Amino acid sequence: MLCWLSIVGSLARADVGCGWTEARKAELMDTGLIVALLGRSQLFGPLDETRRLTIAKQMRETSFPAGQVIFSRGDLPAEVYLVLDGVVRLSVLSVEGRELSFAHADTGSVFGEIAALDNGPRTADATAITPLRVAVLSKAALRSAIETMPAMAHAAITLVCGRLRQADQQLESIALHSIEVRLARYLLSQLQRGQKSATPQRLDLDISQTELALRIGASRPKVNAAIAKLEDCGAIERKGRFIECNAEELELIAAQ
Repeated sequence: MLCWLSIVGSLARADVGCGWTEARKAELMDTGLIVALLGRSQLFGPLDETRRLTIAKQMRETSFPAGQVIFSRGDLPAEVYLVLDGVVRLSVLSVEGRELSFAHADTGSVFGEIAALDNGPRTADATAITPLRVAVLSKAALRSAIETMPAMAHAAITLVCGRLRQADQQLESIALHSIEVRLARYLLSQLQRGQKSATPQRLDLDISQTELALRIGASRPKVNAAIAKLEDCGAIERKGRFIECNAEELELIAAQ
C-alpha cells in the first residue's frame, strides 16, 4: 500500500539539486490529498489506494470564486467534481422561481456524478458558496473506471439508491412537517455529523440564515421565526454566530 505521508516527507527532505522542484513537490502533495479525499467519498472509497491513485492522476485541479455557478440544471454532463476546499450549494428552482437547496458539498464530497453516470442532463444547479478548489474527473474517465473496477460499479449503484432515498425523505419532510421540526432535524444532523458530545452542544453552522432556509425548504423570515420558537422552548440558544443545542429537546421536536 502506498504511504503518501512518507513520500511527501521524503520529498520535503530531498535536496533541490536532486532535480525535484518546489512545483513538482506541490504537485505530488496535491495528488496525495486527492487520493486521501477520494477514499472518504462514497463513490471512490471502496477502491484500494493504488486504484485511487490511478484515478487521481487523471484529475485536474481548478478553482471558482464565491458565487460562481459551476453548472446549471439541464446542462449536458462532462465532468465529476471532488471538493478539495470550500463549499458548494446544490439547488433547484421551483416553477414559481423559488430556490430549494437540497444539499451542500464540502471538503471530500463528490458532486456532479449522477448526470455523468446516466449521461442525462444535470439535475441541479451547483454554485460555489465560498472560494472553491476542486479536482475534476472527465465523464469518460469515470465511466471507464466503472467498467473496469467492479467495486466502483457496486458503489455507484449504492450511491444512486442513497440519493433517491434522501430525495424522498426531503420531499416528505417538506410536505408533512412544520419548519420547526425540519429545523430541529437539520440541527441534529449537524450535531451527529460533527460527533458533538458536550452538553450543551455548540454548533457553528457556518452558513447564513438565507442558506439555512434554502436547506430546509423555507423562507428566511419563517426560519427566523422557527429559531425563535426553538429558543422559547429551550431547545437552542443563540450565542453570537454559534448555536448551543439541547439535543434531548431537539429530538423531542424532531419526532413530531
